[in-house]
Amino acid sequence: MTISYTRWPASLAARYRERGYWLDLPLTDILSRHAASQHIALIDGDRPFSYQHLEQSAHQLAAALQRRGLRCGDTALVQLGNIAEFYMVFFALLKIGVAPVNALFSHQRQELDAYASQIEPALLIADRQHGLFANDDYLQQLRQCCPSLRDVVMHNAHTGDISLAELLGTGADDFVATPSAADEVAFFQLSGGSTGTPKLIPRTHNDYYYSIRRSVEVCGFDRSTRFLCALPAAHNYPLSSPGACGTFYGGGCVVLAGDPSASSCFPLIEKHQITVTALVPPAVSLWLQAVQEWGCHAALASLRLLQVGGARLSEALAARIPAELGCRLQQVFGMAEGLVNYTQLDDDDWHTFCTQGKPMSPDDEVWVADEHGQPLPIGETGRLMTRGPYTFRGYYRSPEHNAKSFDADGFYCSGDLISITADGYICVQGREKDQINRGGEKIAAEEIENLLLRHDAILQVALVSMEDHLLGEKSCAFIVGLRPLRAVEIRRYLRALGVAEFKLPDRIETVDNLPLTPVGKVDKKRLREQLAARQLTQ
Repeated sequence: MTISYTRWPASLAARYRERGYWLDLPLTDILSRHAASQHIALIDGDRPFSYQHLEQSAHQLAAALQRRGLRCGDTALVQLGNIAEFYMVFFALLKIGVAPVNALFSHQRQELDAYASQIEPALLIADRQHGLFANDDYLQQLRQCCPSLRDVVMHNAHTGDISLAELLGTGADDFVATPSAADEVAFFQLSGGSTGTPKLIPRTHNDYYYSIRRSVEVCGFDRSTRFLCALPAAHNYPLSSPGACGTFYGGGCVVLAGDPSASSCFPLIEKHQITVTALVPPAVSLWLQAVQEWGCHAALASLRLLQVGGARLSEALAARIPAELGCRLQQVFGMAEGLVNYTQLDDDDWHTFCTQGKPMSPDDEVWVADEHGQPLPIGETGRLMTRGPYTFRGYYRSPEHNAKSFDADGFYCSGDLISITADGYICVQGREKDQINRGGEKIAAEEIENLLLRHDAILQVALVSMEDHLLGEKSCAFIVGLRPLRAVEIRRYLRALGVAEFKLPDRIETVDNLPLTPVGKVDKKRLREQLAARQLTQ
């Protein structure tokens, strides 16, 4: 059984193979190529794992899951945090051709319900330490709504659970890996898009493996690389740009951090002699503040490269990184849908500080479109349009959205507003879509608005972004209600619906009416201007 997805045209697929982008190897090759190595691949707290140990653990888990009836073409919903077991599960599922959705640990019922409804998983792997799974209430609801769910495996298992730890320790016997074909779906990435329902991105072995290998080439990852994974392990950025997968491919070592704070990361950098890590701009600000206050430059002496992505980095903040942290800056502008841009390690200061890099593949086709879909000249700002050997061709089971997101030639419109320099570097100017980028976490305004409109006292609502010096953007909900509504009531209501904490409105404004455009739509531009004016006077 295979998972249906939108494929590349045969002519492009042939070109990508001919040029060596697609090798027709499964993603399991990332680990298996080092299967005999005793070099340390992964450090989780006081638990080091060699490549041999990591591969063996994934192999044993794959065998155990296969014995439980999981088969190639099945899907799985996985929610694990920054722990070694995340990678063991990921590679184990790849070994038996089960395509997972890796939910972020911050996700709640709203997100998990949406993922489950789309992939109809046969397997759930989760952590009892997550609030949703502290008891069986949500699990029972999920089983009722998702009849495809046959197996539930728990980390930090309770009595009576199928224990992830026990499956990881089970002998593999004569197990033979059965990954899906290299041009089939390996797993699903999460879109940070602006529509109400979270969309899933099918990634094949061929396209994702090329993205990892090429990222390793651009960023110079090798056996000496010691990568600190401080962002959520399931996120595309620290997973593949080059991230943990790129580090494994190069034979280096991944060290896990529980969060990107300076207090968590600085001791790990010093202890494990970290050479590279990846952050979002708000974390960079906190690191710079910590260095100023603590004077802890010695702790960062081993750090050679700091990658920054997930949201636009200001030129002023960018220039402070090499001066105050003592390491090279690399800007990363990528998307879970595919396209990744990097500033080069030998770029001059202007390109490093003022651009978001250039496409990494010779076959990345990137251009800028006007509102009518026509190409704009160099330097003009418009919609980013792209296609290439690792950029997907359609969201999973989302034909209506795909019709809006792709042009007739298969170019994907990401919703980013960019300009391109004469030498091919991208400068991000903003977002066309109605999305709030809260420190790298993407909030779909429509999703939160639709949930708020379920409240019996809310008549109208508009969620808009407001500038924030630390996070870049925060969210403000303008509400027209039947009665006065307090912010604490609104947030309590959304939490009860299972909404992730980062999606809760940072500010609530109750108003008598919402401004409208000439065609009758809510005028969010005017709301943002009102917010900006109030912030100036506060």
